[in-house]
Amino acid sequence: MSENLFDSIKEKEQPLAERIADQISNLIIDRQISPGQKLPNEFELAKQLNVGRGTIREAVKLLVARNVLEIRRGRGTYVAKHTGVIEDPFGFAYISDEMKLAYDLLEIRLQLEPWAASLAAERATPADLQIMEDACNEVDALCRLGKNYLKADERFHVSIARSTQNLVVPKIIPVIIYSVHQLGPMNFASPDFSHTLEYTIETHHQVLDAIRRRDAQAARTAMYDHLIINRATITEKET
Repeated sequence: MSENLFDSIKEKEQPLAERIADQISNLIIDRQISPGQKLPNEFELAKQLNVGRGTIREAVKLLVARNVLEIRRGRGTYVAKHTGVIEDPFGFAYISDEMKLAYDLLEIRLQLEPWAASLAAERATPADLQIMEDACNEVDALCRLGKNYLKADERFHVSIARSTQNLVVPKIIPVIIYSVHQLGPMNFASPDFSHTLEYTIETHHQVLDAIRRRDAQAARTAMYDHLIINRATITEKET
């Protein structure tokens, strides 16, 4: 009885648009609508959830702000690529000491990513390995052309995180992504930029090869070495 009373009070306190946003989220989960797939249109949702189209629009705006949905102009509403993962969830953009932030993010990555690489070596599927290899080769090609490789670098690290088959690790991806982009401009501005690129290419391939061989310890070591090189870049900037 008390539980029903609590639920009733909670429902009354929650605005209608919030409740409908929750119902749309549940619909996405129940129907297993994958990232990138289209949601039913506004009229269909209003009919299914028994509310007005204005309420649906408010609920969709809430879910867009939470990165659950994205609106593609002229095409409709889609489930966001990184569903529910906000680009800067920890407010890193508001930290003024960028050098300290980059260093501290790497401290976290040094704990997380070598472990993730070792798990990927044990659990990656053939499809995972192909995505990883494509990203690695793209980084290689862009580096050798002297072009910005950060997006491809991001895909490489994200593909390893997903290959762990761990439900939590991909949720920490924003930390990895932010650190990759944080370090990029520092590397580009480095007087020893070409040397850094060679190390990036070499250590990426070492990580990939170890994961492909299913050698968890070698994958852990290779990823650690890769991140240590990044840390050395920051240390050089501080001196």
